[in-house]
Amino acid sequence: MHGDLSWVPPEVDPTVPHPARVYDYWLDGASNFAADRELAEKINKIMPGVREAARFNRAFLRRAAIFMVRAGIRQFLDVGSGLPTAGNLHEIVQQIDPSCRVVYVDRDPIAVAHSELLLRGNERAAVVHADARDRAAVHESPEAERLLDFSEPVGLFMLLLLHFMPDAWDPAGIVAGYRDVLPSGSYLAISHVAADGEARNLGDAVKVYDQNTHNQPFPRTHAEVLRFFDGFELVEPGLVGCPMWRPDGMGGISDDPGINSLPYAGVARKP
Repeated sequence: MHGDLSWVPPEVDPTVPHPARVYDYWLDGASNFAADRELAEKINKIMPGVREAARFNRAFLRRAAIFMVRAGIRQFLDVGSGLPTAGNLHEIVQQIDPSCRVVYVDRDPIAVAHSELLLRGNERAAVVHADARDRAAVHESPEAERLLDFSEPVGLFMLLLLHFMPDAWDPAGIVAGYRDVLPSGSYLAISHVAADGEARNLGDAVKVYDQNTHNQPFPRTHAEVLRFFDGFELVEPGLVGCPMWRPDGMGGISDDPGINSLPYAGVARKP
């Protein structure tokens, strides 16, 4: 995003980096401001390979989505969906089956505005402007009521979202709230920054992120991330480093084991 910024919503401060826009920059997207690019490059210098980790997460989304469609899922809820970029969820699943329905949820007005533009003319996909913690605003939204039938299995995505929730918010309780309205046979996909992986300089990167944004990340251990899957049954290979989840040769694996383990990723089924 260069040049005239008069279009930016008044509630958005383009001088403050935002996780969705930093992530967009790492994915070579165009929906980011100078402040986002500056922070992204700072993190790149501290943790070379973080851009690769972002791409691994995007590749995990694709593999998890294809897995769910093959398992019979035809409706999806992507909470904390961020800015639309290459390989969006609705594009992946609707390419396999055009009848698939997708509802995106994000609290960032820019992410929502861009999603609305991208989804214009697609009657089977929509975006909801809501905070992930406000489950009622999500489930009772006109978009969700139109596209999602909670008497049938749903594919729920929460990718690179929960590590922006401090323990004080009870993120496990938030996930459980979504779980409790999902019918049997639904799936949950999560990716989350690992606190106990082999990534070098993670603490320094988190400190810089915290100093420059209003969205402090909270990396968690493998055991802590596993808690988010309570009430679900993990599918093979369980909770693993992002590129290790059912690799298909298209997402790649880093030569740096720390980058491979930087985001944990897993998919689970509600029995």
